[in-house]
Amino acid sequence: MIRIKAGVPRGVRPFVFGLPFMWGALALTYRLVCPLAHQPGLVARIVTSVVFFAVGTGLILHVRQALLQELRQARQVARVAQNALLRPLPPRIDGLHTAAAQLSADQGSRVGGDLYEVIATEHGVRVVMGDVRGHGLAALGTVAAVLGSFREAVHDEPELGGVLRRLDRALTRHLRERARDEHPVVEEFVTVLLLEIRPDGELLCLNCGHPWPYLLTGTRVTPLADTDPLPPLGPFPLPPDLPAEPVGHLLPGESLVLHTDGAEDARDAHGRFFSLPEAIADAVHGQPVTPQTILRTVFTALLRHTAGRPSDDIALLVLRNDRGAIHCGAPSGATLARPPLNSPAQ
Repeated sequence: MIRIKAGVPRGVRPFVFGLPFMWGALALTYRLVCPLAHQPGLVARIVTSVVFFAVGTGLILHVRQALLQELRQARQVARVAQNALLRPLPPRIDGLHTAAAQLSADQGSRVGGDLYEVIATEHGVRVVMGDVRGHGLAALGTVAAVLGSFREAVHDEPELGGVLRRLDRALTRHLRERARDEHPVVEEFVTVLLLEIRPDGELLCLNCGHPWPYLLTGTRVTPLADTDPLPPLGPFPLPPDLPAEPVGHLLPGESLVLHTDGAEDARDAHGRFFSLPEAIADAVHGQPVTPQTILRTVFTALLRHTAGRPSDDIALLVLRNDRGAIHCGAPSGATLARPPLNSPAQ
């Protein structure tokens, strides 16, 4: 579990504790020694008031500066911690073009509770997208527990169900330790989407309470599936059987857009929800379709829709299949037809 402790830098500590005493001593010395402080006239009272006002103002400004410096240090530590957790994705992973980014609703710490990772394994490219309840510094420990477990389990477990059970056990341990060391954790949960992309583009999925990704085919944007997901990790035990659900194929040239619920729950000043499919479709008009283009277009539209103040963390992960036809098992120059989705969503 990550613990973030921030204090006043060592070199500043003598000033933090010393200057208030110096200012207090100055005010006391003036009151006891200066003859003007004991005179009953109006001028003497004004001078005394000015002196104590100046001392009080100095104390307030000094304390404010120390607190701001401590807050800046805490934010820097939080950003470093999150950058270590959400490592930048390589631009290509086993023939897939990737791009990901996060927008935090916590304007103070600039960290959030969303998580994502893409790892090439002998079982295929495995992807996780998750959303921890809450945001800010408190969510970082849960993100670390889930991501750390995923990065190990994807190489060890031949089936996605085994990966999901490892994530569930890691989350349970983390919440138990957090309740013991800090305070009882009430209604803590994590939504998780696990995805496996086979070399031929076949998609297998396990979804625990997370929004379904969108599939971008040409200019058409459709949900990858419309079946009911499992409950989020945390409140309920996993079912005994966890077979991965086939949800179609990701053919060469097609893209998947994974997201957290903060994207579609974002509202404007009139309470209208953000249309993520329309924003994705806008990314393919008049410009080359790349994961970076989709990210830039969607985040620009999101910030415009929310006037730059999203109410929840938002994470987007875009995967584009740039594998050739030969890689996907078809002869050179052949055109692959789109297999029907297991659960088509119109």
